[in-house]
Amino acid sequence: MLNVALAVLSGLIWGIGDFAGGKATQRAGALLVVWVSKLVSLPLLAIYLIAMYVPLTPIGLAWGAMAGVAGLVGLVLFYRALSAGAMTIVAPVTGVTSAAIPVVVGLVWGERPSGARLLGIGCALLAIALVSVAPNPSGRRQVVSWRLIAVALGSGAGFGLFFILLAVANEAAGGSVGLWPIAGSQLSALIIGGLLILMARPGPWPRGVGLRFTMLAGPCDMTANALFLLAARTGDLSIVAPLAALYPVTTVILALIIDHERLRGVQIAGLAFAVAALVLVSSQ
Repeated sequence: MLNVALAVLSGLIWGIGDFAGGKATQRAGALLVVWVSKLVSLPLLAIYLIAMYVPLTPIGLAWGAMAGVAGLVGLVLFYRALSAGAMTIVAPVTGVTSAAIPVVVGLVWGERPSGARLLGIGCALLAIALVSVAPNPSGRRQVVSWRLIAVALGSGAGFGLFFILLAVANEAAGGSVGLWPIAGSQLSALIIGGLLILMARPGPWPRGVGLRFTMLAGPCDMTANALFLLAARTGDLSIVAPLAALYPVTTVILALIIDHERLRGVQIAGLAFAVAALVLVSSQ
């Protein structure tokens, strides 16, 4: 089950990148962190392209570029929603939406997972929701509006569309695109993000500790993207997307180890559902 292993590994590495990116955004503007992280990951991307070289496929590059725009929009909306302070609502809504949309699209495309795998997909969606629930550190009542929910849904849709477009890039070129869709996504996100930076005042640039976290987040995010592309090449989108979207599990574990945060009961239940999802999806 190589595709399952690749999808799980991509989710684990995405979680590391998210944790590092979250640390960086505590010290610098979110858009600047995203942009710089993509910039510093370009040398590693060049190594990957050489190591897995295939001739340049314009169609793969084009679909990847569209995926990069979707992912960037998802990130911007996600950070905007989080800035409202209702993380307990925003993170689960975004996470479940980003996983559920590819599942629905995959089923519409004709994918027919077994009953056990469908149950595993359900466990994965539930795990994402439960693990993503964070405490309210301020202790104040969180204001949740329909507009905030809409932004969280839009963020999840952006991430979900990113998954779908990378899978389409594989299909469009018959699986022979190499990593050119990842190159397209990185370059388009850099171009669009650069234009947004010029048009707005996104806050301070990452420096010191923030820059070090940013330089970790970028390669992790790009590597996870590449692993997901490889997983989608040999596996059903309805299977690999929810497994890759289990990245909050890694983020929570790192927060437990590094920040000495305490696991809440609901998060422990989420971790249990994540294990159940992996067992069920891996079954034949």
